[in-house]
Amino acid sequence: QVQFVESGGGLVQPGGSLRLSCAASGSPFSISVMGWYRQTPGKQRERVAAITSAGNTNYADFVKGRFTISRGDAKNTVYLQMNNLQPEDTAVYVCNAVPGGWGQGTQVTVSS
Repeated sequence: QVQFVESGGGLVQPGGSLRLSCAASGSPFSISVMGWYRQTPGKQRERVAAITSAGNTNYADFVKGRFTISRGDAKNTVYLQMNNLQPEDTAVYVCNAVPGGWGQGTQVTVSS
């Protein structure tokens, strides 16, 4: 069973930045894609960004130009640099691995 360690969430003012990190371990298979989704009450979980093992990235339109996803030097580690955060970015951000599953999530709150 894949285990996830996520960190980096918190409270930030509008226009601020946060960096999320996720480390996945225990997968018997090679993880091909890692990404971040976000969840807010009453809404479907939505994809934020993803990165393949080859380094190809994909972003949701609502974060293009503000968020950057990258892989760490450690195996199965991914980061999400979030800049110019806005109140509408407030959500639980959840790490995903394919194959592998889902992390527990980390809360990001953008508020003045």
